[in-house]
Amino acid sequence: MDLILGTLQAGLPVLVTQLALTLGLFALGVAAYMAITPFHEMRLIRAGNPAAGIVLAGSMVALAIPLAATLATSRFTLDILIWGLVALVLQLLTFVIATLLIRGLRAMIEAGNVAAAWLLMGVQIAVALLNAGAMAG
Repeated sequence: MDLILGTLQAGLPVLVTQLALTLGLFALGVAAYMAITPFHEMRLIRAGNPAAGIVLAGSMVALAIPLAATLATSRFTLDILIWGLVALVLQLLTFVIATLLIRGLRAMIEAGNVAAAWLLMGVQIAVALLNAGAMAG
């Protein structure tokens, strides 16, 4: 029992620190995402727009996936910070590129076009999985 308690005592502060850092990076990523989108997700969601909810939820998952991979594979807090920032930049670039390729995305999301929302979400999550795989590799 002493061994278990000793391991917990040594590991718990590291876990809490690294989780807090990753949650901070996640919050930063969501805030940056909401700042660069051409639509106001929360306003649209409050108005009952399902496309906006799908896009925001998908973006949050897409931001979390590579951050989780970074958290799982990094041994040092500084690694999590550096690779977490790289992951966020790549995911935000994915959104920018996708909005350039999907003509009229803003109007479609604002109109509640669920098909457009699912497409954007799929692109973001697919890139997030590849991003996470590359970081974990």
